[in-house]
Formats: sequence, structure tokens, C-alpha cells
Amino acid sequence: MPNSRPLVIRRYDLVRRRRIQIALALVWLASLVLVGGLAAILGGGEAAVGAEGEGGVALRADNETLKRQVATLERSEQVARAALAEVQQNLRERDEELEALRADLAFYSRLVGGSQREGLAVHALKLTPVKDSRAWNFTATLTQNFRRGQDVKGRLTLSLEGVSNGQLASFGWDELVQAPARSGIEYAFKYFQRVSGTIMLPPGFAPNRVIARAEGDGGRAEQEFSWEDAVKYEEGGDVSK
Repeated sequence: MPNSRPLVIRRYDLVRRRRIQIALALVWLASLVLVGGLAAILGGGEAAVGAEGEGGVALRADNETLKRQVATLERSEQVARAALAEVQQNLRERDEELEALRADLAFYSRLVGGSQREGLAVHALKLTPVKDSRAWNFTATLTQNFRRGQDVKGRLTLSLEGVSNGQLASFGWDELVQAPARSGIEYAFKYFQRVSGTIMLPPGFAPNRVIARAEGDGGRAEQEFSWEDAVKYEEGGDVSK
């Protein structure tokens, strides 16, 4: 009897196959969506980077423009300051010239006098320091027109008032000069004369006022000057009666 295998009839599961196909299709669609999303993200990032780059270039350009404007304003301010300083200096020089002219006018008016005659006077005083010492050189200008054409003779002395060791103090001519000049500085003139000498400040003494005294056959004159003004006279200022 010939061998024979039993015939087995299997049922083909169409439902299961359909499910597998649908699952594969969903997976494929999901992969498409994922790829599309990644492409969009990458594209958007590149666009953002491009946009950011363009904005950065524009921002840098604006910064450079502002820097140039600031530099221009700073240069303009420097020029304006220099011009203002020059104008102020010119004004100071003009004021000094006017003061000098007024002093000269007063000086020559005193000499000429017109119908008004004036006796002996200490017209001006200037002080200049002697370097690396307590000594000061002085020049006093004496005038008179009372005795026209006649010599007036006499001696000039100075005294100082100020502060010494925290207290008010004054020093006479004898305490400010050495022995040969203790009798005063001689003068002899018809209309005016500049009399010069040297004084020595006592240690620790800060002067604030100078009293100049001229005395002789033309009479006696005494004039006070502030120490500060007498020192400024040497810088181009004027110290007058």
C-alpha cells in the first residue's frame, strides 16, 4: 500500500496580513513625517543663522557709525575747550594790560600833577623771592611833584606783619636786614625813583602785610601793601597806592 501523507488544509489569515501591512504603512508614514520635520528644523536653523548673521552685520555697522560720531563730538569738544581757554587767557591779558595802563596813568598823573601838587609817596612795591633761601628782593617806586625840579632825599624802610608760630607778630626794619642796611635804603630824586633792597624773613614767619616808609627832606610817606599783591606784582600785576 503506497505511503500517503494526510492532507492538511491551513486557513490563510487575511486579517493578520492586513494588520501587518497597515502597521508597515504607518511606520513608513511616520518615518516620512520625521524626515520632513528634521528637514524643516534644519532649514529653519539655517535661515535663523542667516538672519542672525545679517542682523549682526547691521549692528556692527551701526556701532561703528556711533563710534565715529562720538569721536567727532569729542574732537569738537576739545577744540571748543581750547578756544575757550585761549579766549579766557586773552581776556586775562587784556585785563592785566588795562590795569598796567591805569597804573601808568596814575603814576604819570602823579608826576605831572597839573595844578595839583603832591608830596612824597610810595607809589608801588614788588617782591621777588631769592631761590633756596628766606630772602626776598624788593623794589619800591617813590614819587613826588611838590618840589618840582628839586631833589628830595631820604631813606626807605620796610616792616612786616603776619603770623609766627600761630600768633600775630610784626618785625621792624632792623630785624629784617643785616647791619649795613639798618639805617634804611637811601634815595634821591626829582620826580620818581625805584629803590631796591633785600629783606630776610624770620624762621616760621608767614607775612601778610608790608608797610613801606619813606622819610627825608621831602617829607614822610607811609603806605601799606598786602604781601600777596606785592608778590603778584612780579607776575605782571599791579600794586599801587
